[in-house]
Amino acid sequence: MRLVIQRVSHASVDVAGETIGKIGPGLMVLVGVEDGDTPDDAKWLAAKTVAMRIFDDENGVMNLSVSDIGGQVLAISQFTLTASTRKGNRPSYIRAAGHELAIECYGLYMAEVERLLGRKVERGQFGADMQVSLTNSGPVTIIIDSRLKE
Repeated sequence: MRLVIQRVSHASVDVAGETIGKIGPGLMVLVGVEDGDTPDDAKWLAAKTVAMRIFDDENGVMNLSVSDIGGQVLAISQFTLTASTRKGNRPSYIRAAGHELAIECYGLYMAEVERLLGRKVERGQFGADMQVSLTNSGPVTIIIDSRLKE
């Protein structure tokens, strides 16, 4: 699984002109699931997300997590994170997980973040054409790949 985590002052996601998820200060997370990913990957990434110290403390040092600041999380499924761009100019998504595995890992990731954070995770709509808006604070953007955890 791959995540793109962005520290935001606010973010939202719309489907068909309707806002379905919206947060204030916190993390906007794009979630990509690859073939072969497991529930353990989802749980490991959820723990990393909640504990990632990328918010400023009283001295302006990135030393606080989303949990520490009482922040929110917006998680959006993003199969294009699995793109291979090695050949040609058209990305290949052959590594993307099938529908069932992708939904399972995306759902488990959000459930585990909710459990660890102690609050609801806002979300996009799996498979929908979504319009995502955010203000990246910093900017701070972190990429995490569960296949690189060892």
